[in-house]
Amino acid sequence: MDSSNHFSSGSGANEPRVQELSPNHIIAVRNLYKSFNSSGSLIEILKDVNFDLHAGETVAIVGASGIGKSTFLHILGTLDRPDSGTLRVQGEDVFLFDNEKLAKFRNEYIGFVFQFHHLLPEFNAVENVMMPALIKGQGKQKARQAAEAILVRVGLKNRLNHMVGKLSGGEQQRVALARALVLKPLVLLADEPTGNLDRKNSDQVHDLLLGLNQEFRMTLVVVTHNMELAAYMSKTVTIIDGQVTETK
Repeated sequence: MDSSNHFSSGSGANEPRVQELSPNHIIAVRNLYKSFNSSGSLIEILKDVNFDLHAGETVAIVGASGIGKSTFLHILGTLDRPDSGTLRVQGEDVFLFDNEKLAKFRNEYIGFVFQFHHLLPEFNAVENVMMPALIKGQGKQKARQAAEAILVRVGLKNRLNHMVGKLSGGEQQRVALARALVLKPLVLLADEPTGNLDRKNSDQVHDLLLGLNQEFRMTLVVVTHNMELAAYMSKTVTIIDGQVTETK
């Protein structure tokens, strides 16, 4: 995937406009702080975090529960805003976007996979995967073609029209992965993507994530307790005293 095609200038007032730094520099986090108020006490989760991501990089975020792994992932994916600091994507601080513009940016350029797949049970596999493309404004035919192609790529050629409730847990997670990838995002963020799967299905999802990273040159960030998966990543980090620290 050629990252230089992302964030073209466009013509609409709400179009994400991003100044490119270099072909390989995707995300730069600087001086990031995030805290939560718990029963009147301020709990600092992230403190002065600095972190870079590059095109095609694979990163595992590991460590004990409660240290801020998911919080950091949600900020990287713009699902949550920091107290202060910047998140620059190819040069522009996306937290300067208003909520509407930020939602548009997130839909088009960030893919998400979670431990719980959050599929819509009233729709079949193709219809679930079409959703990001329809939200973007693509026509139904183009959205369906893209959804069918990525579902075939993740091994669900014979499950396109199955209601998601009729699929196995591993198949449902692959539908969720296909939905995250249908717009060929710049970055794929996965939060314990195999946490509810057995060993066989976990291995299949691991292989898919790494294969798609190579195929699309897609930057991949995974929060995981699975150290076997972490070992395959090009970089492993954890959060120590509120800061993201590289451990491999």
